[in-house]
Amino acid sequence: MIDVVDRNLLLRNDVKKLGNILGEILVHHGGISLLKKVETIRELTINLRKSYSEESYNTLKEEIASLKPPTRQQVIRAFSIYFHLVNIAEQNHRIRRRREYQLQEGGVVQPVSIESAVASIKEGEFSDEVIQQVLNDLSIELIITAHPTEAAKRTVLEIQKRISTILQDLDNPLLTKKERKNLEDSLFNDVTALWQTDELRHRKPTVLDEVKNGLYYFNETLFDVLPDIHQELEDQLEDYFPENNWKVPNFLHFGSWIGGDRDGNPNVTPEITWETLKLQRKLALKKYDEAIVDLMKRFSQSTSRVSLDEELVKSVEQDEKIYMKESELWPVKTEIYRRKFAIMLKRIREVGKSDLGYQNSEELVNDLVIVRESVENHQPSNKKLKTIRKIIRQVQLFGFHLATLDIRNHSGEHEAAITEILKAVNVTDNYAELSEEEKINLLKDVLSEPRPLLLLEDDYSKETQEVLKVFQMIKKAHAEFGSRSIEVYLVSMTQSSSDLLEVLVLAKEAGIYRLHADGKVESGINVAPLLETVDDLVAGPKIMKTLFELDVYRNHIHERGNHQEIMLGYSDGSKDGGTLTANWKLFKAQQEIHNMAKEFNIALKFFHGRGGSLGRGGGPLNRSILSQPAETLGDGVKITEQGEVLSSRYLLEDIAYRNLEQAASALLEASAKVAKKSEQGCVRDKEWEEAMEDVSTHALKKYQSLVFGDKEFLTYFKQATPLRELGALNIGSRPMSRKGSERFEDLRAIPWVFAWTQSRQMIPAWYAAGTGLQSFASAKAKNLQLLKDMYQKWPFFQSTINNLQMALMTADLATAKEYINLVEDKTIADRIFNDISDEYKRTQEILLQISGNQKLLDHTPNIQESIQRRNPYVDPLNFLQVDLIQKMRQSDEESEEVMTEVLLTISGIAAGLVNTG
Repeated sequence: MIDVVDRNLLLRNDVKKLGNILGEILVHHGGISLLKKVETIRELTINLRKSYSEESYNTLKEEIASLKPPTRQQVIRAFSIYFHLVNIAEQNHRIRRRREYQLQEGGVVQPVSIESAVASIKEGEFSDEVIQQVLNDLSIELIITAHPTEAAKRTVLEIQKRISTILQDLDNPLLTKKERKNLEDSLFNDVTALWQTDELRHRKPTVLDEVKNGLYYFNETLFDVLPDIHQELEDQLEDYFPENNWKVPNFLHFGSWIGGDRDGNPNVTPEITWETLKLQRKLALKKYDEAIVDLMKRFSQSTSRVSLDEELVKSVEQDEKIYMKESELWPVKTEIYRRKFAIMLKRIREVGKSDLGYQNSEELVNDLVIVRESVENHQPSNKKLKTIRKIIRQVQLFGFHLATLDIRNHSGEHEAAITEILKAVNVTDNYAELSEEEKINLLKDVLSEPRPLLLLEDDYSKETQEVLKVFQMIKKAHAEFGSRSIEVYLVSMTQSSSDLLEVLVLAKEAGIYRLHADGKVESGINVAPLLETVDDLVAGPKIMKTLFELDVYRNHIHERGNHQEIMLGYSDGSKDGGTLTANWKLFKAQQEIHNMAKEFNIALKFFHGRGGSLGRGGGPLNRSILSQPAETLGDGVKITEQGEVLSSRYLLEDIAYRNLEQAASALLEASAKVAKKSEQGCVRDKEWEEAMEDVSTHALKKYQSLVFGDKEFLTYFKQATPLRELGALNIGSRPMSRKGSERFEDLRAIPWVFAWTQSRQMIPAWYAAGTGLQSFASAKAKNLQLLKDMYQKWPFFQSTINNLQMALMTADLATAKEYINLVEDKTIADRIFNDISDEYKRTQEILLQISGNQKLLDHTPNIQESIQRRNPYVDPLNFLQVDLIQKMRQSDEESEEVMTEVLLTISGIAAGLVNTG
């Protein structure tokens, strides 16, 4: 067995090997002088970190200022490519560590694995009924989004994937000399291809480009990994509880916003959403086609060798007459399964084209089950046919729709449409100006009336017609792609109960929600609020209680299985109130809404709109799950997977498996513990919640005093970060602000976080937390110990403190200080930066006291070492970025060359920090 030191050595060896290849490539393309220039800058930044001196600082600045095209761009790219290579090496090392666990003998179980969760349940002595109920309630939905934070192009990702595969192959101890030589040659060629590939997009991606990028992950990993997770849970339950016959439901699903998220993106039209659904179905059918072709090769059994069920034979003969032409029949009569598969292939290929195709995915599942049951009759009972079982699970998981598409739009759009519709039929002259109570009463009456409101389409404005077309498209999609194709309509900026009732009225006008003359209700869509700002989170419980008390809304909920989804936005809450306050308000809102819904016997699913970055609620998936109020986990969780998270988690099959296994393990174990407790109150201490309330109050005051209280702050932000330059990066189809305005309120949280991350200040991820924690800790002698106890015993608080440590470790104020040179007024620059610097020191000091660490992230040495490994290579890019932005902003003429170089530094820093926004 390889020990820990050796395992880290293998990672360092990979980094060194890839670095040496990059060095060779630099010499080939730019001569030895290019390599020397890169090494000189690298050594200067390392020395500056080790021991700061004015002389070494000035030498580095002069070295960077002296760079001229084309060398300057080559130096930038050298550091950027290095980060891509380090990222690949670290991903490969994660795979290596997982395999080492699997090779160990003596019952060593990998932490946070499905096996560890099942073993924990076994030790907990749960009853069979409780275990099966936990399994039945288990639900994880992960939603991929097109938020513009994936800075890497697909071509670059594919090269990275090839390099990763080669590194894995090189770990094989049975390689011959020739095989190893061939692999090393291929490795060199692929790193060369990475260097020679243009990493910047030359145009903004269209929505359909983004759809195809999302589908890439389904095609490459998710389609296979999701059923494998289910199979692993089945296998572990069978191993630990061999006497039981457990039923593992389809608990892990992926959905998508790409092509359905209309909020602030005029490019997402009903036509684009329809095209998205067609592309998703096309991929699902392609995967089933390939799977059935594979089954045809495997299932060659002949009736001359085994006796088959007579009913199966008759059904095949009957289906051949209905669906097949003579020329399409399988030629060998005795190969009954292949005859059956030939029919299935024909029907898959006709889906959406003719009546010969399967009408729904359940028909395909039924055909596969018939074959499985027949074949298993001729197998030993303990030998399961995992190949066909996997395909059955895939069809159950992905259907013909592949991924459920959420539709999202801003509440203001619906209100404007309803105002126009109601005025046209003389119900009220100006609905928008009514009080909330008047709106609710009016909408309640409309929903209680079976008759429609709509006139001819031409009677409405273009904007209202567009809103109506969305709902008409949803109705049509349910008929064409099935009800699972679109299940949730999300209302951005939900601020009142009427915001949800408006959507229900629009759904009624499209026939998605129907009230029959006899009073019977049909509802084909979940309407979910998105609570984003701190104020909205506080108002959330009241908004939902008002709805739950309305008979008309309760009837809708009843038709949706007494199930209500509520989305919580981490980005805007954090932008408005700071990360610590936002996270606490989110936690409290979940508690209050969950407890209130319980009184109405309504099951809640919270949808966590987390970004990839810490400033937008990001962090490891399993810790995100565990940091929620424990009592809410029984209803399942739904979480967005955004931006660079997609490539870092789902590009490689082994990494995708490990991330999803950790999430499933965390939820399974936590749900089991909650199910066993008779009282939820013992999950956390009331004193802890009171402490968090106090901490949050102080943190909010500090955060808002800077962000909203300092009238020069917005100027500082716009000038001391590359915010202006981000718009040119072409990484998303959405505009940077909601209304194209310069106001702070309209700036999207993504560029807000991305810009702070680039400048290494990263204030959205940590600022004001130190003041909040320190104020509480110093108020009473016992308070510091209380915070230490909370860190040890409360997953929410531990996750909060650890994420703050990660944020401080990734931020770097020595490097960030360079960016104040971009601020025109030096007084403003110095004053605000000094405040940020003081808060950083305050935050670091209290975090170390609470966690007991000597240094930040001592509890996770792998991450600590990874950040330390990267920093000397990120620093030069930051120095170069500041130098280039200064040149660009001071010049009267736009230089395409300088802008390209700035964008390359942005892309490189994003890769170096493994984060964008």
